[in-house]
Amino acid sequence: MEKVDALALDRQVCFALAAASRSVIALYRPALEPLGLTHPQYLVMLALWERNPRTAGDISSALFVEPATLSPLLKRLEGAGLITRSRGISDERTLVLGLTDAGASLRSRAEEVPGQIVGRLGMELGELEAIRDALTGLIAAATKAK
Repeated sequence: MEKVDALALDRQVCFALAAASRSVIALYRPALEPLGLTHPQYLVMLALWERNPRTAGDISSALFVEPATLSPLLKRLEGAGLITRSRGISDERTLVLGLTDAGASLRSRAEEVPGQIVGRLGMELGELEAIRDALTGLIAAATKAK
């Protein structure tokens, strides 16, 4: 019986995730360019299209990013006229984010993005949904293991 090398690159979950992430995100660039969004900005907009307004802390948690990482993205989205940033009424430490009219209307153009990505990948939608569900389970397990 052949011994399996536990340190072989192609056996590492971390490598497969990193390579898949870079490859898939690269497919988003041409789909997001006409919208004037980078992939991280697109994720912020998805969160706001899902629920508007939201706090910066809420979006940070939803996207699994540190607030310091989120801050420059929010400034650029505000500069592009897509979101507003304001201080909370009951707590000035809370940063409240909201969609502008331009940000809300961008959603209709963004609705084409998922279909473009599915088409570029050339995989069945059910297969992609199963991968997404497995990754969601992996995220939950990794979060719990911290």
